[in-house]
Amino acid sequence: MKIKKDDEVIVISGKYKGVKGKVLEARPSESRVVVAGVNRHKWHIKPTRDEAGHIIDREAPIHVSNVALVDPKTKKPTRVGYKVANGKKVRVAKKSGTEL
Repeated sequence: MKIKKDDEVIVISGKYKGVKGKVLEARPSESRVVVAGVNRHKWHIKPTRDEAGHIIDREAPIHVSNVALVDPKTKKPTRVGYKVANGKKVRVAKKSGTEL
C-alpha cells in the first residue's frame, strides 16, 4: 500500500469527495485507511463495571482506492511512484517528482 500514516490525502470518490485530511491509521491487510474528518460514524459502547454506556463519534475506515495523496508542491491529487536515491527506496509524487 502506497499511502502511509500521517500522509495528507484527498478523497476522490464517494460521499466525501474533495475533502482533504490526514491519515490517522493505515490498515494494509484490509486495504483501508482512516482519514481525519472523513466517514464519521456513531459507535454505541456497552456499559461495563467501571463506566456507563455511551455513544462516541469517530472515523470509520475507507478503501484506499477512494483516496489520493496530495502533492506537496501543487496541492493537487497525485499518484505515488518509487525511485532509488542514495541507495534507499523513496516515494515520489508522479506529478511534480518531489520526494514524499
